[in-house]
Amino acid sequence: MIYEMRVYRCLPGRLPALLKRFETITLPLWEKHGIRQAGFWTTLVGESNQDLTYLVAWDSMAEREMKWNAFQSDPDWLAKRAETERDGQIVLTISNAFLAPTAFSSVR
Repeated sequence: MIYEMRVYRCLPGRLPALLKRFETITLPLWEKHGIRQAGFWTTLVGESNQDLTYLVAWDSMAEREMKWNAFQSDPDWLAKRAETERDGQIVLTISNAFLAPTAFSSVR
């Protein structure tokens, strides 16, 4: 199992819009494409309280490439993302890393 950690830094005041988009739009589309989330977090204390951090579970990098590309090019996603940003951009930056659990990790 591979975990992808993604951190979205929002523009000031736009985190609620991102959270709503994930809950009502993104997650149902992920389900459609077979993308498995492994958790979502907001930052209580840290560099920015405008961050959303989440993990996605993948069986392989090949699975990630296939499913993520299908999601990113889904016409429903493109239309709904544009609709949620008609009042302005939500996400300032996105960073990601691919993580492999250690032999002693409780998450595998």
